Amino acid sequence: MIRIALLVALVATVLLPSAVLARQPATVSGFVRDGGSGETLILANVVLEDSGMGAATNTSGWYSIGGIPPGSYRVLASYLGYRTAAYDVSLGPDEHYRLDIELERSGVTVGEVVIEASRESAEEARQLGVARLSTATIRTLPTVLEPDVFRSLQLLPGVKAASDYSSGLYVRGGSPDQTLILLDRTTVYNPTHFFGFFSTFNPDAIKDVRLYKGGFPAEYGGRIGSVVDVYNKDGNRRRTGGSLSIGLLASRALMEGPIPGGSWMVAFRRSTLEPLLAALRAAEVDGIPDDFHFYDLNAKVNLDLSDSDRMSLAGYFGRDALDLEIVTDTRLLLGYGNRTGSLGWVHVFSDEVFSSFTLTSSHYFSRPDFLIAKTVVSRDNQVDDLSMKADVEYTASDRIGVKGGFWTGVFTFRLRDVFDARESMSERISAPYGAGYVQASWMPAADLTVLGGLRASWFGEGDHARLEPRISIEYTTPPGVRLQAGYGRYAQYLTLISNEAFSGLDIWLTTADGVPPAYGDQFVTGVKGRLPGRVDLEVEGYYRTMRSIFQFDPFLIDVSGLPYEKMFLFGQGYAYGAEVLLSRTSGRVSGQVGYTLGTTRRRFPELNEGEYFPPKYDRTHDLTAILNFDLSRRWRLTTVFTYATGQAYTEPASQYRLVDFPLGGTELQAVISPFNGARLPDYHRLDVGFVNRGRFLGFADYELQLQVINAYARRNIWFYFFDFEDDGTVSREEVPQIPIPVPNISFSLAF
Repeated sequence: MIRIALLVALVATVLLPSAVLARQPATVSGFVRDGGSGETLILANVVLEDSGMGAATNTSGWYSIGGIPPGSYRVLASYLGYRTAAYDVSLGPDEHYRLDIELERSGVTVGEVVIEASRESAEEARQLGVARLSTATIRTLPTVLEPDVFRSLQLLPGVKAASDYSSGLYVRGGSPDQTLILLDRTTVYNPTHFFGFFSTFNPDAIKDVRLYKGGFPAEYGGRIGSVVDVYNKDGNRRRTGGSLSIGLLASRALMEGPIPGGSWMVAFRRSTLEPLLAALRAAEVDGIPDDFHFYDLNAKVNLDLSDSDRMSLAGYFGRDALDLEIVTDTRLLLGYGNRTGSLGWVHVFSDEVFSSFTLTSSHYFSRPDFLIAKTVVSRDNQVDDLSMKADVEYTASDRIGVKGGFWTGVFTFRLRDVFDARESMSERISAPYGAGYVQASWMPAADLTVLGGLRASWFGEGDHARLEPRISIEYTTPPGVRLQAGYGRYAQYLTLISNEAFSGLDIWLTTADGVPPAYGDQFVTGVKGRLPGRVDLEVEGYYRTMRSIFQFDPFLIDVSGLPYEKMFLFGQGYAYGAEVLLSRTSGRVSGQVGYTLGTTRRRFPELNEGEYFPPKYDRTHDLTAILNFDLSRRWRLTTVFTYATGQAYTEPASQYRLVDFPLGGTELQAVISPFNGARLPDYHRLDVGFVNRGRFLGFADYELQLQVINAYARRNIWFYFFDFEDDGTVSREEVPQIPIPVPNISFSLAF
C-alpha cells in the first residue's frame, strides 16, 4: 500500500503540473494594417476559425484575443474591401503570441459604395446607434460644390440638415451643440467653413469617421446627444505618394510617405472662389464680397519607438476670411477658424493590456470688425481647451474585457467687445474640468453580450459634478438576428450661441453658480439582420430626455451689468422616434434607403406660454435614398434623393394699431400664431452624379466627377419674409434654398 501510494504521488507530481499547464489559456494579439500603405485598419475582424473566438481592432488598429485553450488554430483576418488573410498558429500553455497582420486590397471597389453601418465588426455590432463612413463614400456622393463629411452624415437615418446651406448636425432631436466633435481625440469647437456651408474636415486626410447617434459608451462624454469621432490618416509607410483635386469651390492636395520607423501625411485645401467673385463684381451683382477665402491644413507624423511603443503628432489649422461692404459706409471684416494639436503615445504593456495617452490643444477664434462710417465696432471671441487623456484596455479573455481612463483639462473662454476704441465688455471664464470612466464587456454566453460602464464628470465653473451610468445588451438569435437595448445618462456643461445661417460668430458659454449643467437619459432599442440578396436591415427606436437645458436669452437687448445666471433661459425637452435602414454594399447595384419617423419638443417658461413647442429642426418624416450603379468598369452613376417634412416656423397672423397712444405716435404690433406652430412646405431634392476612373498619362489614377445638384429644380423654401401693408394685410415673400439645378465638376489625381 505504501509503495502504491508513493507511485501515485510520483505520477501526480509529474502529471499534475502538465495538466495545469494544459488548462492555462494562451493569447494572440497584434496590429492589423493595410498591406499596401502600412496604415492601421480600425475595426478589422480577427477570429479563430470554428472556435467562436475573435476580436475587432481598436482605433489604433490593435486586437487581442485571450482565453484561448492551447492547440493549433487558423487565424482569419478580414476587412471590407480587402482579401481575407489566413494564418496557422500553434499555441502552447500560457503563450503570448504576437501576430501582426497585413491585408491586401481585393481590387473590387465595394469599399467605395455606401455608408457602412455598425455591421462590419464584432465590436461595433455590439453597440447601438453606431455608423461608419468611408472617405471614398464622401468623395463619391453628389455634393454641393465640395465633398463634405457632415453632409454625408446627414444622409443617415436620425440625422437631419437645417437647410441646403448648413452642414450642421441635428441628431435624434438634438441641436448641433449637443454633438461632441473629435479630430484625433481633440475637441473641435467650430467645425465649419464657408459660414457653415460645409465642415472643416478634408476628406483626403481622413481615415475613419464614426457617428454615435445615441446610447454611446462611458468612454465618451461632455455632450447629451451624440458623438462624431474622426481620425486622420497616419500616412503611407511603404512609398511616397499623393493626390491632387481641382474643383469649382476649392482645390485639395495631399502628400504622404515613409520615414525610418514611421510615416507622415500633409493635406492642404484652399478655396478657389476669387475668379467667380471677380466676375460677379464686374457684372455689378449686389452683395458680393471684396474678398473671401478659406483654407485648412492637416498634418500628422507617426514614429514606432519599438514594437510596443508608438508616438504620433497631429495638427489642424483652418481659417476663413471675409471683407464685405454691407451697405454704403458699412463694412464687415471677419476672420474665424480653428487650430488643434495632439501628441499621442500608444504603449502595449502586454498582450492583454493596451494603453493610449494623449495631450490635446484646441483653439477657436472669431474676430469680426464692423466699420460704420468712421466708427469701428470689434469683437474678440476665443476658446482654448488644453487637456490630457488616457485610456487603458485589459482583455481578460475572449469573453471579458475592461476599459478605463480619464480626461482632464482647462477650458478658457474670452469675449471682448470694443466700441470706437473703448472697451464696452470683457468676459473671461477659465474652468478646470475632469472625467473618469470604467466600462466592461461580458459575454456570459456565445449569443449574449453585456456592455456596462460608469462615467464621473466634474466642471470647475460652478463646481458641478455628475455620475453617468451606461449599459447595453445584445442577444443574437439562431438565424443571426441581433436584438439590442441600451440606456445611458449624459451631462453637458457648455451651450452654444449660434446663427443657423451664419456660423462665423459662434459663442460658447459654460455652467456657473446658478447655471446647472444640462443632463438627459437615452433609451435605445435595435434589431439588425441580413435579408436575402445581401441586403442588411437595421431598425432602431429611441427615446431621450433633455433636462436643465440652458440657452442664451434671445430677448435680451443689453447684457451689461447683468448677473451671469440672468442671461439664460432654462427649460427641458424630449425626443423619440424610429429609424429604418436598408443597405446593400456590394455588387454592381448598391445603395441604401433610410427612413426616420421622429418627434422632438422643447419647453421654456418664457416661450409659447410655457407649453411644449417643436424647434425648427423637428421633422416628422425624413427619407433618404442612395443608388449606385456601375455602368462599366470605369463609369459609375450615383443618385441621392431626400425628402423631409417642412420645418417649423412662427407665422404672424395679423397686426393691430393703438389709437391715441398716451406716449405719442402710432404703435403697430404683430399678432402671431402659436410659437413654431406653422410648417414650411415639405422638402425634397434629387442629386445626380457620374464618376469616371482610369489612368492619367501612365503615372497616376484619375477620377472625374460630373454632378448636378437639385436635378429637377425643386424650389424648397428656406424661410418666409413677412411685411404688413397699410391696410393691415400681411404680404409674404419666399426666400428659397438652392432653387435651380447646380452643376459641379471636379478632377482628381492619385499618384
